[in-house]
Amino acid sequence: MRFVVAGAVIRPAPSGAGAELLLAQRSYPADVAGLWELPGGKLAPGETAEQALVRELAEELAVTVAVGAALSEQVPLRADLTLVAHWARVLDGVPRAVEHHGLTWVDADRLAAMAESGVLVPADTAWVPELLTYLRRQDSGEPS
Repeated sequence: MRFVVAGAVIRPAPSGAGAELLLAQRSYPADVAGLWELPGGKLAPGETAEQALVRELAEELAVTVAVGAALSEQVPLRADLTLVAHWARVLDGVPRAVEHHGLTWVDADRLAAMAESGVLVPADTAWVPELLTYLRRQDSGEPS
């Protein structure tokens, strides 16, 4: 079994209540170009999901991240490929779209609206309930 890892990159909301999530807009392939996703990528041989996420977000966003716990769902993409996600926080750098069309920070209401309107990569929608629960927390402490 091979894995792809995605990062639920979070930060406290500017309002001080809740949190925001970083989404990246796909440039390719054609079937998902223009849709929004949690950034990440494939694990290289011998890498853990955490190591791959640090490497992928450095390549895709030009940031250094701290990787936290895994989100609860594992999403089968194909018979031999599974998508997993981990919570992450930026330690150094300002995210920029190196390999994506664009980036945006979203709060719970905007994420819910994006999910409802179908502009998220379908595989990532498995995590929307868990993401919304966290983004709506008043303390925006570490995800549990």
